[in-house]
Amino acid sequence: MNRILRCIAIDDEPLALEVLEKFCARYGGISIDTYSNPQEGMSALADGMYDVAFLDIQMGDVNGLNIAASIPADTCFIFTTAYLEYAFDGFNLDAIDYLHKPFSYDRFRVAVDKAIRRLEYNDVVEAGKSIVVKQEYNNVTIALSDILYVEAMEGYCKIFRSNGVCTLSRVMLKTLGAMLPAKRFIRIHRSYIVSADKVRSFTRQNITLVNGVTIPVGRQYSGNLAGLSGR
Repeated sequence: MNRILRCIAIDDEPLALEVLEKFCARYGGISIDTYSNPQEGMSALADGMYDVAFLDIQMGDVNGLNIAASIPADTCFIFTTAYLEYAFDGFNLDAIDYLHKPFSYDRFRVAVDKAIRRLEYNDVVEAGKSIVVKQEYNNVTIALSDILYVEAMEGYCKIFRSNGVCTLSRVMLKTLGAMLPAKRFIRIHRSYIVSADKVRSFTRQNITLVNGVTIPVGRQYSGNLAGLSGR
């Protein structure tokens, strides 16, 4: 990357934080803030100023999986834990990687490289006109102008397109939403994102798209309809 990678590490073991600081210094081009108090770390993370978060999972009464589920959408996260049994849950939350303690510098470097590739990809998509998603074992390029709406399923997203094609990709809605330009795509429900350009009419209860499909509006997302005013 052409800028400093901004990282945060939350772990109730000071020694684990020291290891991460050393590895970041060795990698170069990384700034890292460390927190052994999970509550303080969560408060800092909520500000959304970080590119990558390193999260322990078992921290007393605080669970890193819960932290990961609530961090800003544009922050990548990597789990660092001694508990392998949480790996599946971690990847279901779209973790970049899962570092099993004690991990080597080489393994750390692989995880950071993955995070940088994700961040660079997001930057390219934000400036571009299409996204690339994985469908089974293939990469599929989808023009932003072709997307009608996205529906979340359990561990997957269905991307409905103007050309009648529906693309099924194993990605979380939160992650896919971060890939889409916020000015053009609006989260209207815990399970739906719609293209603002494809909205024909709307009320506080539902939205009708240009193809006649009607989608419900979640109560907590009704405020997002302000982005449709004047269209």
